[in-house]
Amino acid sequence: MTMTEERNKTMVRVPALAIDMKLEIVVIPVSDVDRAKAFYASLGWRLDADFTADDDYRVIQFTPPGSGCSVIFGKNVTAAAPGSAQGLYLIVSDIDAARNDLVRRGVQVSDAFHGAADAYAGTDEPYLFGRIRVPGPDPKRDSYRSFASFNDPDGNGWLFQEITERLPGRVEGVTTFSSSADLASALRRAGAAHGEHEKRSGGQHDVNWPDWYAEYMVREQAGKPPLS
Repeated sequence: MTMTEERNKTMVRVPALAIDMKLEIVVIPVSDVDRAKAFYASLGWRLDADFTADDDYRVIQFTPPGSGCSVIFGKNVTAAAPGSAQGLYLIVSDIDAARNDLVRRGVQVSDAFHGAADAYAGTDEPYLFGRIRVPGPDPKRDSYRSFASFNDPDGNGWLFQEITERLPGRVEGVTTFSSSADLASALRRAGAAHGEHEKRSGGQHDVNWPDWYAEYMVREQAGKPPLS
C-alpha cells in the first residue's frame, strides 16, 4: 500500500455543513397593480417597496406581520395568470383572532373550518387536507388542523392555518416568537395549562410558575411532550 493510499484510508470524512436556504419571496400574479396594492395594504401588511423602472416594469413588495417571507407583484414580474397562485398559507397561533382581524378590516374571509377525518375527496375548494371542509375549528384544537380562507381581488387563494405546537424536529435553536401577539397567545396557553397543573397539585399556588411557564413554552414550540 502506498503512502497516499494509507493516508486516504485513514482520513476522517467530515459531513458537509448544510447551506441555509431561506424562502423570502413569493410572487403573486395580479391584473391590476394598484388594486392589489390597496388590498394587501388593507390587510395591515407592511409595504416594503414600490419600485418603477419605466412604463413597462413595476414591482411592489409586502410582508405579513411577523413573517420572514414577503410577497411581490407588479407589472412584468411574472408570466403566471392572475389568480393562479393558490394554497398560500399564513400560519397563525389563534385562528379566531386572525379571522376577526380581517373582518374588522372589511375583508371577506371564510368561517373557520377543519377537515373530515380520513376523508379527502369532496366538492369543496381544495386545501391542505383535501376537499372536505367541516364547519368550525378542529374540535380538539389540535395544531395544523384549523383553517380559514380568503382571496385577493384576482382570486389568488390564501389560507390561515392555526399552529400552536410544532411537530418534533421542526424548530431549531432557541425559542422565538415573531410578534407580541404570538408571545401573548403562548403565555395564555401556558397559563391555562399551569392552572390545570395547580389543580392536580392540590390547588396550591406554585411559586415557581415562571419556570413552569418557560419550560412549557419551550417544549410546546419544539414539539416535545407537554408538561403535566
